Amino acid sequence: MSDRPGGESVAVTRTGTGADPGTDLQIIESLARGELRVAARLISRIESGDPAILPLLAALHARGGKTPLIGITGPPGAGKSTLVDQLIFRYRQQGKRVAVLAVDPSSPFSGGAILGDRIRMNRHSADEDVFIRSMAARGRLGGLAIAAGDALLVLDAMGWDVILIETVGVGQSEIDILRHAHTVVIVQTPAGGDAVQALKAGVLEVGDIFVVNKADAAGADRTVSQLREALSFRSDAQEPESWHAPVLKTQAVEGLGIDELVLSIAAQAEFWRSHPQQRATRRRLQTRLLLIDQIAETLHQRQQAGDRQQRFEQLLDEVLARRCDLHTAASRLLDHAMK
Repeated sequence: MSDRPGGESVAVTRTGTGADPGTDLQIIESLARGELRVAARLISRIESGDPAILPLLAALHARGGKTPLIGITGPPGAGKSTLVDQLIFRYRQQGKRVAVLAVDPSSPFSGGAILGDRIRMNRHSADEDVFIRSMAARGRLGGLAIAAGDALLVLDAMGWDVILIETVGVGQSEIDILRHAHTVVIVQTPAGGDAVQALKAGVLEVGDIFVVNKADAAGADRTVSQLREALSFRSDAQEPESWHAPVLKTQAVEGLGIDELVLSIAAQAEFWRSHPQQRATRRRLQTRLLLIDQIAETLHQRQQAGDRQQRFEQLLDEVLARRCDLHTAASRLLDHAMK
């Protein structure tokens, strides 16, 4: 595997994270060499919430942001995993190295990922230039695991040519993908007007490319027409300097329409390159959302510690007894957590 190109020089802690090969600097160098075992161990530690890796993640963040991140999302049964499998195949034909982060539903018993996408994409299992990792959604309604952003830092550090993010399909709430992906692909089935109505609740606004999969089924052309009509009312639809989201048809099982999708993804990437101001605006929105998420997660972690959890339960009792309202209780908890 080729080394990751470029990368600014940053200060890296010498206090090892406890995983082979030792120090954070050595781990970064191992990632740059494409060592899959190091990446897999590190992602496992991210999922477990190991606080010792935070300095390493900070160093990876300082060096990152160079690999194209393509998000694939949509409702259950739309054929997202088959579509991702075909995209892997096309990119490998182009000689590109591909990583996939697949966010699966969580097991109600173990909390781990089930229906692992590695099973659905097993024809690539022997290819050393393809890396597929499943993560558990762990109840996130937006479809992305809370640790997905940190896992993407690890993959970005490995110098992949393309990173694909497939999210668990949970309908109209599936908008968390916007926080990470440079290009968001929304996959739909030929379900007619009901599917388009669901998209209007928010997903319609975040999609860069729309795909009607299983296009040989009845209703595909009607769904394409309805999607195009709905997109014509998007806030940026009439702006000449905006990206106008295409609506494509695919039959992922047969590999039909995949070349057109690859071309559309490339065209969208070229749009970002030729419109740096729009890209900067999009990136600022993404970072804003990620920072808000991280603030909420950090406060939640602090709240679980010792006396803070007891304080939470006390305030909960006060709210239930109507001696305190929700706004006041939240302010008190935040003040306490910030101490």
